[in-house]
Amino acid sequence: MSDDTMSKRPAKDGVGQLQLQIVFPEEGAASDGTGATERHNGPAASGSGVATGGSQCPRRKWYSLIDKVYALPNLRLAWAKVEANRGAGGIDGMSVARFAERVEERLDELAADLRAKTYRPQPVRRVYIPKSGGGQRGLGIPTVRDRIVQQALLQILGPIFEAKFSRCSHGFRPGRGCASALEVVDRAVKHGYGWVVDADIEAFFDSVDHDQLLSAVNEEIADGSVLRLIGQILKAGVMAPGVAEEDPSELGTPQGGPLSPLLANVYLHRLDVELEQAGYGLVRYADDLVIFARSEAAANAARDLAGEHLAGLGLRLHPEKTRVVTVAGGFEFLGFHWFWDVKRACWRKEVRRKSVHRFP
Repeated sequence: MSDDTMSKRPAKDGVGQLQLQIVFPEEGAASDGTGATERHNGPAASGSGVATGGSQCPRRKWYSLIDKVYALPNLRLAWAKVEANRGAGGIDGMSVARFAERVEERLDELAADLRAKTYRPQPVRRVYIPKSGGGQRGLGIPTVRDRIVQQALLQILGPIFEAKFSRCSHGFRPGRGCASALEVVDRAVKHGYGWVVDADIEAFFDSVDHDQLLSAVNEEIADGSVLRLIGQILKAGVMAPGVAEEDPSELGTPQGGPLSPLLANVYLHRLDVELEQAGYGLVRYADDLVIFARSEAAANAARDLAGEHLAGLGLRLHPEKTRVVTVAGGFEFLGFHWFWDVKRACWRKEVRRKSVHRFP
């Protein structure tokens, strides 16, 4: 669903049907923050475990998927996406343009390797880009061949997990993104949420536990070949600049491959459900999140609950970058800074200075 569609839906739609975490009252209507509306984050995905207004459909698992992954039409579509995205080559030096020279032959070989279970992903090539807050962020660039496999997996697995993801998750999902997440935050700021947990998950992409991630995937996917393939991708290793030997991957999911954003959402889905069912106002974009509350005590409780659940995932809130603050005092999310402008007596949203400095 597009952001325009969400913005045009009457605020009363869905009231009383779904248990949600941020309540936006009708203009002039009183609210104690315990009602329900689906306007803020859009409609629930079918099969979501968070909705409470109706009977749940029986859970099912997907058993035979690997043949869908290596089917040539799926690989051709994956190649088209990889080609359109361009991007640098991996450690094998194979460029997108060079792969295209014998694309049908190479795709046939890739399908045969996947079918025979002889495919092995190569280590990703480590590159570093500046972080807005200083320092550098490491990205892992898979080979073109490995990017096609990841994209092929994404095309099959994405719709399956999309059916269960929470409305509070906006990153790398169809019909959602920065715009929808920022719209929710704008509405929360204007409708009485006085406190916010300005949260930061410390080194998320470097700290994902492979066993827990595969267990989360296995909640929906029972195809052992698919699970094995994802495990191989996670453990393919990293080749750092100027280093002759690969660094094994025991933790984490490198940023840079097509599959990484989906795996991040799968891993953090339990956090979404935990906070949403507790009634807290979570808005999450990948590993970037804010939690709204109507009191300092509620905000502190939300922070503690998030910290406890993340600890169970082998993660933690960054002790220095996570803050419980008043909304009026200011907080940051997705490159923007919200605050109450005393002189103008209005809410303001500005691009962070650090974000501005990233552009020439």
